[in-house]
Amino acid sequence: MRAVVQNDKSRTHLRRLALGGGAAALATAALLSGCAGPDAVRSAPVRRDPAQALGPEARQAAEHARLVAAARRWGLDQAPLAPPPPPARKPRITARDGFEVDHQEDWDLPPVFTTVPTDRKVVFLTIDDGAEKDPRFLAMMRELNVPYTAFLSDYLVKDDYAYFRRMRADGNTVNNHTLHHPYLPGLSYEEQRDEICGMQDVMKKQFGKAPTVFRPPYGNYNQDTLVAAKSCGIKYAPIWNEEVFVDHWEYREDDQRMRRGDIVLTHFRGRDDWNGTMVDDMRRFLNKVTREGFAVARLEDYL
Repeated sequence: MRAVVQNDKSRTHLRRLALGGGAAALATAALLSGCAGPDAVRSAPVRRDPAQALGPEARQAAEHARLVAAARRWGLDQAPLAPPPPPARKPRITARDGFEVDHQEDWDLPPVFTTVPTDRKVVFLTIDDGAEKDPRFLAMMRELNVPYTAFLSDYLVKDDYAYFRRMRADGNTVNNHTLHHPYLPGLSYEEQRDEICGMQDVMKKQFGKAPTVFRPPYGNYNQDTLVAAKSCGIKYAPIWNEEVFVDHWEYREDDQRMRRGDIVLTHFRGRDDWNGTMVDDMRRFLNKVTREGFAVARLEDYL
């Protein structure tokens, strides 16, 4: 029992309780003196987190209210739409028509594609390079629960791998975008393989895992690119169907509109390159996709 120093008045009160109150008085005295036994500790009421007592509907309503407040805080027109759960059966990914290389199918080369085949009204946000490392961007996307995929080039990220580890800790994915971001078709097979496999080694060392997804810089590639990528463990080579900038959008398709399953590209850029920040860029992106009824889903959930 832990020793407790008390004043004379307290000791006198405890002696009277012990002499006149029997076992109940002794228990009371023990509690007053700070010497309650283990049974008394176990019988103390458990304080519960109020959120744990909420039912599923109440929790959903509370989360929606939180997202609405976060959207307002980041200057969005409305809260982003929640994506559906990942598909139980993932779609079959093939090369986009006209984007194949010789022996695409019989050599089982990584497909180059711009859109994931799905009937869900979702798009996929991808961010390239890694030059700008804005902590407000991480906070914004975390608070809004918006998933994204980063394609990293080592020469731009090696000064702060920790930034991208924080990104991964938030549930986002980092993938291969070569060591130095070269124009790959201008290189030999061996040089291309060094760029891709070298980045695989960096990713494994810095993030604990070599990815299976690779984006060729500038969206340019040839057969050697895909053969080299496959030899490095790559299974998919997504590019994009739209690109968002801080002040405008660009479209691959002539009708200038988004489609279900489209992959959207942006870059890690700030005021040194744009008339705005990554937060400004994401505000433009999220306002548009939400206004058009699209949710942002996680690309890897469909691969």
